[in-house]
Amino acid sequence: MSQSHSSHSASHSHGPGAANLPPSPASACSGCACSTSAGDGHDHGTLPGWPRIAAALALATGAEAAHWMQQDYAGMALAVVAIALSGLGVYRVGLKDLVRLRLGIHALMAVAVTGAFLIGQWPEAAMVMALYVAAERIEDGAMDRARHAIRQLLQLAPATADVLQPNGSTLSLPVDQVPLGATVRIAPGAHVPLDGTVTHGSSSVNQAPITGESQLADKAAGDPLYAGSVNQQGELLMQVNTPPGDTLIARIVRAVEQAQASKAPIQRFVDRFAAIYTPVVFALAVLLALLAPPLMGWTWTQSTYQALALLVIACPCALVISTPVTVVSALTAAARRGILIKGGSALEAARGLRVVALDKTGTLTTGSPALVQWRALNGANADAVADVAWQLASRSEHPVSRAIAAGLPAATHNGVQNLQALPGRGVQAEVGGQRWWLGNLRLMREQGLADAALEDALAQQERQGRTVTLLADAQAVRALFAVADPLRGHARQAIAELRALGVHPVVLSGDNPATAQAIAAEAGITDAQDALGGLLPQDKLDTLAALQRTRGPTAMAGDGINDAPALAQADVGFAMGGAHSTGMAMETADVVLMNDDLRRIPDTVRLARRAHAVLWQNITLALGIKAAFFTLALLGMASMWMAVAADMGVSLLVVANGLRLRRGATIAAKEAA
Repeated sequence: MSQSHSSHSASHSHGPGAANLPPSPASACSGCACSTSAGDGHDHGTLPGWPRIAAALALATGAEAAHWMQQDYAGMALAVVAIALSGLGVYRVGLKDLVRLRLGIHALMAVAVTGAFLIGQWPEAAMVMALYVAAERIEDGAMDRARHAIRQLLQLAPATADVLQPNGSTLSLPVDQVPLGATVRIAPGAHVPLDGTVTHGSSSVNQAPITGESQLADKAAGDPLYAGSVNQQGELLMQVNTPPGDTLIARIVRAVEQAQASKAPIQRFVDRFAAIYTPVVFALAVLLALLAPPLMGWTWTQSTYQALALLVIACPCALVISTPVTVVSALTAAARRGILIKGGSALEAARGLRVVALDKTGTLTTGSPALVQWRALNGANADAVADVAWQLASRSEHPVSRAIAAGLPAATHNGVQNLQALPGRGVQAEVGGQRWWLGNLRLMREQGLADAALEDALAQQERQGRTVTLLADAQAVRALFAVADPLRGHARQAIAELRALGVHPVVLSGDNPATAQAIAAEAGITDAQDALGGLLPQDKLDTLAALQRTRGPTAMAGDGINDAPALAQADVGFAMGGAHSTGMAMETADVVLMNDDLRRIPDTVRLARRAHAVLWQNITLALGIKAAFFTLALLGMASMWMAVAADMGVSLLVVANGLRLRRGATIAAKEAA
């Protein structure tokens, strides 16, 4: 099951970046049926096509009929041709493996077929070989579907792009020939060919295949576009800012393929187990063949036949393939939901999480300050002060000022004169011949305009996690503007889902403690001890380490450079993958949430637990069925037909069970949402 998969994948083109792929997950199979050296595996040059397999099965059936009619020579000839058609390559590789003492399924099949012929069971030898090759072909296709599902994402991006020319016309070019900085036109209903930034137009875009985001994303000038997403209504012009091999969708595919090549701890354990198990079984088969006649009264033919059946039955092919196919399916299901898990180890660690520590700004909140409340004070006219505030705020690049300007109606004119920045306090300027100040409480105190009522109003706002800016003239404070970083839309639901899974959420923030506690309470974390503020990066790291010691496996979710140490320390690091996330956070984390949806954290825990359950189902299934047939062989009741059922039949069962995660995990996550 190993080399055939990698050879198959190498023979097909799967889009940009597909040529430089990590090893197939099936290459994880070592010490068993699935393991061969490079170039010696049962690749598609060794496994025949379906026409030859069908012919071999027909000839093997003919050999059985000839044997029943006692036409031995004719039956033997049919059996030889059937084996030549279906299993000559397998037989040849098996002989090489025997010489090298590599006891995999090829070696076992070579021994079994040779032995069956020598003891006169040539019809079974032919049928076993034909059935084995047929089962390998079926299993090969199943593994291909599991491993290649993520590469289908690459096919979402079109092969050409409509590049705007200086004369206003468009020229269709292959995406790999589109230069950086070129302007691309994207018609309504068209797929976005490359990553870039909208320069003109507005529309809604379906980004679900890339980010897992279920709702349409509104796009206008300045907004990012991702290759593979689908433009819905209006025409868009986009400036290309990423080469085709480095688009978000290509990076996702590369990361998942690298993750697929890494092994979870349980997979490494199974590999080590199989490497010991196979030689032990081979030795037991030899002992059965030699000791059964004197100890159990069997004939030499009977003991040899049962030993041969035992060899094929006991090969741990199904056991070893059960882990990579399950992990691959889980990683693929996660990627389709916008969850990029960087390997089987991260997937396995997620199932045991007991605590999730969440950064506040950009994680629990959107990271984009917004004007949430404002009111006129001291008898001021609301429209007039809003007009003045907009004129002052729109002239500043400070995030709070920009939030105020965005939240107020734009003034019909801008009569600001003599604008002066007051570092750490705000700005002052003349509007309509009158001096105005827009700034914090400290500035108002300097102007002698702060009183107890004003300070009490500000304290109430700050307890809610808001930043307050005041507008004043020479006589009094005329307006109060409260800006806050709003809670993410699904944060409260995500917290509730984590609690339902038995995972305890806490907040670790660099913001002031009052703000951290206010945002945490809004998200549903009401215990003040679970919302810590004023933390430097080292403080976050130390707090996370303390949580790991006292409460068990702990995850960290963040988006900034200051979160990177804690992300690295965590048992599982979750990075927000949206516009505000830093490259360092995404590189450090074990899991990247491509659509900034915190509900994907409980989704990951659910998927990890489900994958673990399927893994143990597969291991139990593989060992249990083999143990039953193993017992039959020791009792002298096994047959070569049973051997095929026990080995390849169980292999197909565990592959099919693992593949359920591709569909089932997505359904389960949607139902939970």
